[in-house]
Amino acid sequence: MQKTFRLSPFTFYLSAFTFLLSAFSSCWFNPNMQTPGQPYLQGEWQQDSVTNQKQLLSYSLYRLKFSCDSFFVSIHSFSKVNTGADTCMNSGNWTEYSKGTYEQKHDTLHLKGQFCNADFSLKNDGGCFRSGDYEEFLVVHKKSDSLLQFASTTNVIPIIAHLINRTTCHPKPL
Repeated sequence: MQKTFRLSPFTFYLSAFTFLLSAFSSCWFNPNMQTPGQPYLQGEWQQDSVTNQKQLLSYSLYRLKFSCDSFFVSIHSFSKVNTGADTCMNSGNWTEYSKGTYEQKHDTLHLKGQFCNADFSLKNDGGCFRSGDYEEFLVVHKKSDSLLQFASTTNVIPIIAHLINRTTCHPKPL
């Protein structure tokens, strides 16, 4: 004779409750306030030049702003080679913008955000240059309180930026 296994209603509800509890215990709500970010980064940083830039076919100069756990970046690119439409390339001189949040683990800064328009409103897909997600990993070398070197994991030219305006983080509600 074959035995059948039957769950009592209590056992069934207890199993379902345990499953739901384990599923929700691994989730958490996003904070309702900005986090303070890294104090040494707070402010505006600018890269004025790149080593041997006159000999390079293309290069970019960065302006970074860190406010609490948020970043805003302007990437001013120069190219002697026209690889796109003239209306976009503007005779080899153009700027892209991005904003988002950052985290630092050890010496690596992780920037994660979206490409934007010049006023930092979200950029629509299409049009000139990049749109959508922006993600960058930068290894930070602190040269002094007002000079940082960011070594990109995707670019061989380091970003050497000097502080142009120090700010203090005042976390805001999200």
